[in-house]
Amino acid sequence: MKPELKTVKICLENDREITIETGLLAKQAHGSCVIKMGDTMLLATVVSDKKQKEGIDFLPLSVDYREKFAADGRFPGGFLKREGRPSDQEILGMRLVDRVLRPLFPKNYHCETQVMIQLMSHDRSVDPHSLIGLAASTALTMSDIPFEGPISEVRVGRIDEQFIINPNSEQLIESDIDLMIGASIDSVIMVEGEMKEISEEEMIEAIKFGHDAIKTQCEAQLELVKKLDKIEKREVETSEEIEINKKVHAFCYEEIYKIASQKTTKKERSSLIDLLKEKLMSDFSEEDIEENKIKIEKEFYKVQKEAIRNFILNTQTRLDGRETDQVRPIWCEVDYLPKTHGSAVFTRGETQSLTTVTLGTSLDENRLDTVTQQGAEKFYLHYNFPPFSTGEARMKFNVSRREIGHGNLAQRALKDMINESNPYTIRVVSEILESNGSSSMATVCAGTLALMDAGVDLIRPVSGIAMGLITNEDNSKYAILSDILGDEDFLGDMDFKVTGTTEGITACQMDMKVKGLPYNILEAALNQSKEGRLHILSEMLKTMSSSRETPKPHSPKMITMTIPKDMIGGIIGPGGKVIQKMQADTETTITINEEDNVGIVEILGTNAEGIDQAQEMIKDICFIPEVGEIYDGIVKSIQPYGAFVEIKKGTDGLLHISEIEWKRLEKVEDALKEGDKVQVKLVSIDPKNGKMKLSRKILLPKPE
Repeated sequence: MKPELKTVKICLENDREITIETGLLAKQAHGSCVIKMGDTMLLATVVSDKKQKEGIDFLPLSVDYREKFAADGRFPGGFLKREGRPSDQEILGMRLVDRVLRPLFPKNYHCETQVMIQLMSHDRSVDPHSLIGLAASTALTMSDIPFEGPISEVRVGRIDEQFIINPNSEQLIESDIDLMIGASIDSVIMVEGEMKEISEEEMIEAIKFGHDAIKTQCEAQLELVKKLDKIEKREVETSEEIEINKKVHAFCYEEIYKIASQKTTKKERSSLIDLLKEKLMSDFSEEDIEENKIKIEKEFYKVQKEAIRNFILNTQTRLDGRETDQVRPIWCEVDYLPKTHGSAVFTRGETQSLTTVTLGTSLDENRLDTVTQQGAEKFYLHYNFPPFSTGEARMKFNVSRREIGHGNLAQRALKDMINESNPYTIRVVSEILESNGSSSMATVCAGTLALMDAGVDLIRPVSGIAMGLITNEDNSKYAILSDILGDEDFLGDMDFKVTGTTEGITACQMDMKVKGLPYNILEAALNQSKEGRLHILSEMLKTMSSSRETPKPHSPKMITMTIPKDMIGGIIGPGGKVIQKMQADTETTITINEEDNVGIVEILGTNAEGIDQAQEMIKDICFIPEVGEIYDGIVKSIQPYGAFVEIKKGTDGLLHISEIEWKRLEKVEDALKEGDKVQVKLVSIDPKNGKMKLSRKILLPKPE
C-alpha cells in the first residue's frame, strides 16, 4: 500500500511555489523529504549514529550534494558513464549548507551525521542551489536528531531596484545582486554572494529581504512537523567533570589572559600556549591523564577561548596589540616574477599571497559542463593553500573544498571589474605563502595588483578585508575586529569577508557561530569594514595606481577580427593545413569561433610584426571586393582589349582599354605594362559570374 504523503506549500511572487513532501521516499533514513519547485526536484536524507564518537570534541557532520545527469536528461561526460568526484559547483553547494547547519547542533553532540541532497529532476528555469538548504533542514527537522533549527537558504537578486527571491539564470544576468542567505527564524547565520558595487545600506536591505522569506520557509517546516506523528528528539548525553574543570580553569585562566596581553606573534603565542598545556598535563597523575586526557584537553580549549575573548572584550585591544579597527602593516610588490604575464606579492601582517596572471585565447577558457552549468569562463581564479603556509607538515593530494570555496569568493570579487573590452582569457592563481587570517582577502588584493601588472584594463581596483566579532551572551558587550587573525577567527563569533572598490561592494562571505546577531551589530561591522578595505586599497595603490598601458614585452598581444561565416573553412584549410602553416610562419596562435553567424578570429602572439602578418594573410583569404572602393593594384597581364589588374592576392578584374585614360588609346601598352602599380576603382561586379569591371580614368582629372 502506498504510504500517506504529507505536504506543505510555500508561495513566492509571480505565482511561483515550493512544495515540501515527506513520507513517501527513503523511509529508512532518519529523516527525508522531497523539495519541488517547477519541475526541479531534490531528495534530501539524513542519518546520524546513535552512539557518540569517542575521542573527538567536534561534530562529525558531512554534507553531500550531488547533481544527477539523468535529472537533466543527459549522460555524464568522459569515458566512464557514471557520476564521479563532485564538481566545483556541487562542492560550493555543500559548503553553503554545512556552514548554516553546523552551528545549530548541540556543542556536545558528537555522533557521526550525514546529510545527503540529490538533484533528481532539473528544471532549467529553477536554480537548485536556492533550495538545498531548505531540503537539508527539512530532513533534519523531520528526524529525531537534536537539530536546533529549522533553517533555510534563499537567493536574493535585484532588478530595477526590485528584490527577487530565488531568481532564475536569466534574471541573474540582469541582476546587480546575487546573494545567498542562510538563516533561522531568529538570526542570519550565513551570507555569500557577489554584487555590482552596491552600498553597505543596500547590502543590509537585501539581507533583511532574504531573511523575511526564510522565516516563511522555516514556518512551513514547522507546519509540516505538526502533520506527522510526534517526533521525540534524542537526548544528548552530558558528562561534566566538575573537579577537572575547576582545576584546569584555576591553573590556566590567568596565565592565558597574561599571554593574550603580551602582544605576541602567532608563533610566539602558540609556543607559550603549548608550554602552558604541558605544565597543566604534568600537574595531573598518569592515571588521570590516561582516563581523562580528552576531557582535560577539551576543558583547556574552553578556558583558552574564555580568557582570550574576555581579554578582547575587557580591553578592546587585540592579541597583537592593535586597536579593534586597526589593519596590520601592509607591503606590496608587483612584477616580482620576471617571466609571468603579471605578478604581485601582497603581505598583510603574517598573511601573504603571491599571485600570477596568465593571458590567453578562447582556447584557454575554463569549460563548464555540469548538470546545471554549461559554457565557458573567460576569467577564472585558482587558490592554493599549501601546509607550509601555517607551519604544518602534512600530505596534500587533491584540491580541498576550502581552496575551491576561497578561490570562488576571490573570483567573484574581481570578475565584474574586468573591462568588457578585454580580449583575453585570464587565469589568476594565488599561492598562499603565509597564513594568519584571511588569505582569501589577500588573494583579492594580490589579484588586483597582478592584473594591473599584466596590463589588464580594470574598471576599478578591488580590495578586501575580513571582519571578526566577539560578543557576550546578550550582545550587550561586543568588539568588532578589523582584519582578523587566525586565532580571532577560531575563537570568535563571526567571520565576515567583504570586498569592494571605492564605489561599493563587489562580493562578501559571512559565517556566524552564534545565534541572534542583531542587525545593528551587522550594520556596524559593515561600516567598519568599509573603512578598513578603503585603507587597504590606498596602501595597494601606492605600489601601483593603474594598469600598464601595454602588456610586458614577453606577454602576448591579441587582436580580434570579424570575418564572414563562409570564409572560416578557407582560413582553416583542408585538415587545418592553412591555419597551421600561417601560425608557424607568423609565430602566432590563431583561433576561430563562430558567433551570431560570423567568424570571430583571435590572433595572439608576442611579436607585433607576426600579428600584423597573420592579420594581412587572413584579410587576403577573406577579401570581399566592394563596388565603389578604390584599390592599389598590380597589372598582371595585358590583352588587346584591356589589362587584368590584381587588387588583392588571387583577386583580379578587367580594366578595359576604354577605362585606362580619358583619351583614346590604340594599344594598352601605350599606357601600361605588366608589373605596373596602378590605382583603380571597382565599378561593377557581374551578379552571374562575379567578374569585376575596373576604371582608372574615373580617378583622373577629366580634360576640358
